[in-house]
Amino acid sequence: MMRALLSFLLGLSVIASMAQVTKQPVMDPAVPLEYEIGGITVSGTRTTDPNAVKLFTGLQVGDKVTIPGERISRAIENLWEQKLFSDISIEAAEIRGRTIFLHIIVTEKPRLSRFKFEGVTKNEGDKLRDEIQLIRGQQVNDAVVANTRTVIRKYFVEKGFLRTTVDIIQRADTARTAPENSDLLIIKVEKGPKVKIKEVEFVGNESVSDRRLRRAMKKTRRKRWYNLFGGSKFISNEFKADKNAVLDVYNEKGYRNAAIVKDTVYDVSSKRIGIRVTVDEGAKFHWRNVSITGNTKHSTDTLLSILNIQKGDVYNKKLLDSRLYMNPTGRDITSLYMDDGYLSFYPDPVELLVEGDSIDLDLRIREGRQFRIRSILIKGNSKTNEHVIRREIRTKPGQLFNRSDVIRTQRELSTLGYFNPETLGVNPIQDPRTGTVDLEYTVEEKPSDRLELSGGWGAGRVVLSLGVSFTNFSLRNTFKKGAWAPLPAGDGQTLNLRAQTNGRFFQSYSLSFVEPWLGGRKPNSLSLSGYCSVQSNGERTYIDTDAGRIRNPNLQKLVIWGATVGLGKRLTWPDDYFILRLSQSYQNYDLRNFSSGSVVFDFVNGNSNVLAYQFQISRNSVDQPFFARTGSDISFSVKAT
Repeated sequence: MMRALLSFLLGLSVIASMAQVTKQPVMDPAVPLEYEIGGITVSGTRTTDPNAVKLFTGLQVGDKVTIPGERISRAIENLWEQKLFSDISIEAAEIRGRTIFLHIIVTEKPRLSRFKFEGVTKNEGDKLRDEIQLIRGQQVNDAVVANTRTVIRKYFVEKGFLRTTVDIIQRADTARTAPENSDLLIIKVEKGPKVKIKEVEFVGNESVSDRRLRRAMKKTRRKRWYNLFGGSKFISNEFKADKNAVLDVYNEKGYRNAAIVKDTVYDVSSKRIGIRVTVDEGAKFHWRNVSITGNTKHSTDTLLSILNIQKGDVYNKKLLDSRLYMNPTGRDITSLYMDDGYLSFYPDPVELLVEGDSIDLDLRIREGRQFRIRSILIKGNSKTNEHVIRREIRTKPGQLFNRSDVIRTQRELSTLGYFNPETLGVNPIQDPRTGTVDLEYTVEEKPSDRLELSGGWGAGRVVLSLGVSFTNFSLRNTFKKGAWAPLPAGDGQTLNLRAQTNGRFFQSYSLSFVEPWLGGRKPNSLSLSGYCSVQSNGERTYIDTDAGRIRNPNLQKLVIWGATVGLGKRLTWPDDYFILRLSQSYQNYDLRNFSSGSVVFDFVNGNSNVLAYQFQISRNSVDQPFFARTGSDISFSVKAT
């Protein structure tokens, strides 16, 4: 049978799929016939494996197919779903009785050979490359182009260029080195002027001033001459968050049903926009009757005293939540239960009745059962030894679950400085059958060691400084084989080394070591430090004369060296945030024909010794060493010499 007479349509749904199947004239599409697939061939592929094309169709040699029928239509749809081809057709290469040989013809979409930017600086282009993440060799389709346009525009809008337009031109890459069937993307960016917010105005606010509402909008702010460091860019997501903050202000003042009914962003000039927010305040609500149900562990009077809501009080959702769930002082109902083992405790505040401007509240308590800690698990510590983490953990196996201890543990781990505070996590793994819970603490190590190298020029001389700080050092592993990778680490000790010099005129060296848990059982710290500095006029120490080698009489030299020993103890009263430190230091001054206006001594040759004692008591309750959000840090010290 001639090949020209063998082509035919294999499915009417091919038309809907935008794929072409050639039709055999002698066949009647209204009369479906069943065939066995005798073979499948593929043509038109350039980079895609033909066997992968066959696999995508879901068709195999030996399968029974009805023509026209659903299997062929589904095969074509499967190929379209890969988003690899711009054209797909299936032909009957040959028919032998009830055996059919299929031929799949595809046209591949072009692949990306390269892309370039127009209208942006080199620095902006480098940053955009990281943002859009276009990869050479990937398929170029409408989704890729649209996503690239969206990402680039968002990048500039977040920097204040609200009128940014992005035009992407896709064309065949004719460069000699370009791969076959590849495209070049030319990304044209017109940033336009940087747009600032000139005015933020409110309509409909009668009980709350414009000033108070503007203050609630932390990111959407007006451009003012005195606001030198504050931003005034318009970013859509931040504007949405700020609108919620405006509603929070109303809720705190009793306006339970306050709503933003409209917001408008309008042009003031080519570089300025205005924002108008229309508010519907609604009525001001008050609490009327407050009841509590479901409580058996603690009395209703006890819970009501913590809730502290009186009849006639102004409705305040934020205040209610703080007394139910999480109060920084720990005086909330959830803490009362969870600090006593009730891990599954949940309070459900239900507004029973809203009548006029009054609300009846029923607090429904689900106490659950008490849980005891079965085991403590630690994950993610790739550098820090486990005993360093465990000694900071306040929750112990056998104890009742205590949420305050969990929060305190997270604070202690954060203040170590070894872990990323944003990813510190606790996963309670409950076993309701036994009433036990496993606490899994997850940490993520972060670089904590520091290297300082600096240089300067002053008084006609170069000054060089070199310092290293190892904040998670391990002294006991110093002589352990394989521990130097690159340094022994993981025991939480601190080792600092520093040197500074400008040649023969000045040299300074210092060394310090801190063991935060002396003996490993209690948080009693030991600190040792020593230093030495040499200052001179640059003359040599010895000179050669006719009488022989003698000490240089022109040398002026000051040598200072000293050492300090300190002990620290964590106190339990007034609370365990207090630390007591005692230290003793010794300094020796050795002067050799030395006199200076900046350092006054009663002699120019000789030695002086200084012995000093220092007493310090401090309290540090900040939640993390950097970017602290809560807590305080105070200290008092007395030094006697």
